Amino acid sequence: MPRPWHPTPFLTFSIVLTLLGGLLAAVAPACWPVWLGLVLSDHLVLVGSGFVPWSTLLGANLSRLPQRPGAPARVALTFDDGPDPETTPAILAILAARDTRATFFCVGSRARTYPDLVRAIARAGHEIGNHSWSHAPWFWFLGPAALTEQIISTQRVLGRLAGTAPAWFRAPAGIRSPLLDLVLCRLGLRLVSWSRRGFDTVDRNAERVSARLTMHLGAGDILVLHDRASSRDPKGQPIVLSLLPRLLDTIAARGLATVTLGETLMDDSGARIEDQPTAIREGRAAPPGGRRDEIPPHA
Repeated sequence: MPRPWHPTPFLTFSIVLTLLGGLLAAVAPACWPVWLGLVLSDHLVLVGSGFVPWSTLLGANLSRLPQRPGAPARVALTFDDGPDPETTPAILAILAARDTRATFFCVGSRARTYPDLVRAIARAGHEIGNHSWSHAPWFWFLGPAALTEQIISTQRVLGRLAGTAPAWFRAPAGIRSPLLDLVLCRLGLRLVSWSRRGFDTVDRNAERVSARLTMHLGAGDILVLHDRASSRDPKGQPIVLSLLPRLLDTIAARGLATVTLGETLMDDSGARIEDQPTAIREGRAAPPGGRRDEIPPHA
């Protein structure tokens, strides 16, 4: 369901500072260099915070699982950028052998290209998240209409293939603009980042990637790996396939349970966030405030 949007204290401060700076520059022109410097400094922080995946300056951002008293110690394993015809089935096989559930943040255009893989992920009991339509490197620069198009198009495809539309959104590379929180609230989605990243897309050494993920690993951690664009070892194998069994062994050895995001997270009312209206879940309705014919016919 859509949620009311409230700007964070930092966004409120930035808006007020910008308006106040413009007003004072008009009534006291001699002071404009001072106010311009303050506004520019604030905007640098505003822009820079979008490049910090776990930052909450721009809006709510889940980077760790809440731990409830008496509940088992849990971590969430997530995979980005898929589905991939080579790597995703192999990951599913490894997870099935360990009776482990994970959350897959899928790219909409790839889900449309490989629909059977999305169905396989859902049938195996894993959760599916929204990772934008195209994973565009310029995602940060998109305006509200383009952001909505990227996200709602992916919701429609994933909802139809998996049976339930995602409750979670992860920005490409974790980079986002100040506008994203507003769009996600309108669409009833929650932003998720991570607490532990192995850099498996750039490092070809599985041991180093595994060490980054497991160093100080503890309850509440959200780990991110990739089922597409994983770097390859000297034998040409995606390193995620060789490090994943060892990672699962370490998680188990530390007495941690691996869960999907939806198994531990609920909204403020206690309802599961993924329980969206059927019309939106199946892509038959536009986001609040829009028309269905404004939704691009990607699917």
